[in-house]
Parts: sequence; C-alpha cells; structure tokens
Amino acid sequence: MIRHTINLKERSYPICIATDFQELGKIVLSFRQGNKALLVTDENVDKHYSDECMKVLQDSGIDVNKYVLKPGESNKTLEAVYGIYNKMVECKLDRSSIALALGGGVVGDIVGFAAATYMRGINFVQIPTTLLAQADSSVGGKTGVDFNGHKNIVGAFYQPKAVFINVNTIKTLPKREISAGLAEVIKHGLIMDEEYCEYINYNADMIFKFDENVLQYLAKKNCSIKGYVVEQDEKEDDLRAVLNLGHTIGHAIETIENFRLLHGECVSIGIVGAYKMANYMEILGEQTVDRVKSILVKLGLPVSLPGLDVERVYNQIFYDKKVKDNKLKFVLPRKIGEVFQCTIEDSQLVKKVLSDLAK
Repeated sequence: MIRHTINLKERSYPICIATDFQELGKIVLSFRQGNKALLVTDENVDKHYSDECMKVLQDSGIDVNKYVLKPGESNKTLEAVYGIYNKMVECKLDRSSIALALGGGVVGDIVGFAAATYMRGINFVQIPTTLLAQADSSVGGKTGVDFNGHKNIVGAFYQPKAVFINVNTIKTLPKREISAGLAEVIKHGLIMDEEYCEYINYNADMIFKFDENVLQYLAKKNCSIKGYVVEQDEKEDDLRAVLNLGHTIGHAIETIENFRLLHGECVSIGIVGAYKMANYMEILGEQTVDRVKSILVKLGLPVSLPGLDVERVYNQIFYDKKVKDNKLKFVLPRKIGEVFQCTIEDSQLVKKVLSDLAK
C-alpha cells in the first residue's frame, strides 16, 4: 500500500492507495473513537463493493450499518442528506461514530456534508471508486449538494480522517466514466506539471488496460498535486482556485445541459475554452491549444459541444462561486503546466470562446 499525507496540522490525514480493500479496517481502526459506523454508497456501487467493505470492517470489530443512495448528480440534494441523517439517528450514531463514503464524487460530497453537519461534525472516510473521485473530489475537504439547479451551492469545507483508494475499482466503470475521470487527472498536469501531462499522454493505453502500476502512480501524483494546493490554501482564498481550470465554463455547461454530460466531459470542454481564451488574449499560441485538444481526444474526451446555447451558458457562468461584484473570474493557462487567475470583463471575448465550443 502506498501512503501520502495531506499536511493540515491537527487535521492532517493519510491517503492510502491500494489494489484491494484488505487494509480498510486497519485504517479506520487507527483513528476511530467509537465502535459505530455507517457505510453510505449508491445503487450502482452497492452491487460491486459494499459486501466486501462491510465484511472487512466487521472482521475488524467495527459495528457498521449500510445506507444506499440513488445514483447520479440529479440526486445530489438536501433530500439525500436528510435520508442519511435519518439513518444515522436510527443507528444511534454519536460524535464518536464514523461515516464512510463508498462511491464516486456525488456520494463523497453528500456523505461529507452529512458528516460535517450531523451533531456538528463526526469523522468520515472517503473511499472513492471512480477515477474522477480518486483523482480529485475525495481529496481536499469540499463537501456539499446542488440546490435549485445550482451546482455545489450548499456545502462546507470539512476534511476526512482518511482517504482509501482501491485503484482496481475503476475496472467496473464504463469507458466513458474512466475518460471523464481523466479530465481531472490531466487537469493536474496542465496546472502544475507538464511532464505529468506527457506521462498521461504516453500511458493512455495502459490506463485503459488497468495497469496497476500506472493507476497507482496516477493516484499518488494526483493526490500529491492537489494535496500541495490544498495545504497552501485549504478554503480557496487564493491558490486553490487554480484547481478550477476548465470548471468555470464546465460547470455552466453541466448545469445548462441538465447533467446529461458527465462532469469530466464538461471540464474537458471548459479546459479547451480556457486555452482558446488565452490564445485570443495572445498569452499562448494556437499550437498549444491544438496540443491540449489532441491529448484530451486521445483520452476519449469531448473538446466541443455542437449546438451549445451560448447565451444561456454565458448567463449561467455568473452563478459561479468565483464571481465577485458581477465580474467573471477565470483560471487561464500561461503554458502547459502553469496557470493564473484573472478577471474577464470583455463579454464579447467570452461569447466568442463559447461560440467556438459550440461548433
């Protein structure tokens, strides 16, 4: 098992990267205060991994119950949190109990928010089963739900006690979801490590063949890059915003399209938008845009969305959490491996980029 630590002083926690679940009980026992736990998953993940995780935990002497959510972003709601609260009360969980989030980013976000607010905060563990969650959402303490059509607008920063990654869980994912996860993987290289981008590009075939060494390297590299940013800026006051490369446009598309596209697919389109915007601002050349697009295509990701409603997406961008005083803030590239934040007040520039993405 590979370990990496997120250093946040008294809230520091390990990321444990393995090829099975055998060490999960040991990790939970290392910090538990009480004996009760609630494993929360969704209907898709439940049939693959719940029984194995429950057995490992029970064999470790943990009194664990299970709660199953409906899958998908459309169920990332306060109603889902309400259901978890009911189960926590039914199981008599107290402040020494543990919530475990077994699933993708949606499950992790919901369970994290429930843990942050039940009895004003109980311990929880992220057990991400998708590449998207392993690469990004399980690390950093962002939790929350969507509300009235606005993505992640209700939530809290609340760090887990541990993240446990079994890289082999992605074997049960459709190829489309693996590709969507790779959008966040390549994003880490694009913001901070050009060499990592080349590694991903070179090893794309090995990722889809589930090479354990490659998958473990990806997980550790993703966690180290995101962990470094989180350690410097836990609550997105400054540096952490660079992790939003592609997300300003991506989140708007995701919402306008009513979540029919996967998060990573929308981020991929948003990344292309960021590079196109930087190109129009004469920050980087068109060949760099083409290079990034070619990598995204190789990973099975979309680089445009024909028929995109430019006006609706533009208006939706103003609901982005980074907007201040009604001014749009974007994370843009200077080159592959380096990004910066800026305010864009030129509405025609933004709409020109969106029009390109709609072709």
